Amino acid sequence: MPEPDPYENPKEAVAPTGAGGAMDLAMSEAETLRGSTGKPRSLWSDAWHQLRRNPVFLLSAALIVFLVLIAIWPQILTSADPLRCDLSKSQQGSAPGHPFGYDTQGCDVYTRTVYGARASITVGVCATLGAALLGSLLGGLAGFFGGWWDALLSRIADVFFGIPVVLGGLVFLSVVTSSTVWPVVGFIVLLGWPQLARIARGSVITAKQNDYVQAARALGAGSGRMLLRHVAPNAVAPVIVVATIALGTYIALEATLSFLGVGLRPPTVSWGIDISNAAPQIRNAPHMLLWPAGALSITVLAFIMLGDAVRDALDPKLR
Repeated sequence: MPEPDPYENPKEAVAPTGAGGAMDLAMSEAETLRGSTGKPRSLWSDAWHQLRRNPVFLLSAALIVFLVLIAIWPQILTSADPLRCDLSKSQQGSAPGHPFGYDTQGCDVYTRTVYGARASITVGVCATLGAALLGSLLGGLAGFFGGWWDALLSRIADVFFGIPVVLGGLVFLSVVTSSTVWPVVGFIVLLGWPQLARIARGSVITAKQNDYVQAARALGAGSGRMLLRHVAPNAVAPVIVVATIALGTYIALEATLSFLGVGLRPPTVSWGIDISNAAPQIRNAPHMLLWPAGALSITVLAFIMLGDAVRDALDPKLR
């Protein structure tokens, strides 16, 4: 009876080598990169596999889903009107049906805190999408084609990097009379795209030097096909990570501008507006400041935690 070939079973083949422990470890690491079908997982499927096992991602994602739900349907948590106020209850504390008390105008702080999520989430998401799309497009083209276009974009980005964000907001938004979120979104996109453009440029320059891109070029692939099919899918990960973290920063920036009186304006309900109104009364009625400021801090922290988890999942060097 012939002896079985040890190479037919890779796990049995490591036994006679004398280095079974190291080879078993290498094989176990390789198996973690394979899906249920035994085929190697892609970068995105492997990242999702890592994210599902990361408690930081699960916690931050749950918080963000909750915040998005109350931003879209605040009636889930309250049926009151955030603009309905009673001056006779000005600065009163917690009461039955009004757990957060009342502000200076006699408005329910709980209701305004719930409705304030809508403006902040809208500004953060729209500004991030706008800055990411514009920055990825301009930075990706500059990094791929190079030349005078790359030099021109770099100099324009340097100009925007030299503009202080808060000072620029005071100048730009002080002449805007609209009380909607769109002037604030436009300003954040205007000053936010250079950062994402620089990230996209560097990522594209790195990706286009890979062997598969050179092989596609040698086979006659056009610039458009190489950029869309080979370079962009492998260069977008850093942009996603930076954009996710920037989303929380943009929400904090909106609150800062609203606090200074140049961001969102009444009758829009915003955490920044409520914090600004509560600041002079912090000693007499600290509850007016505590709840909107706490909601803002939790929201920003959730997006920053999500960005850190996504960065860890998309960068194998950090595992």
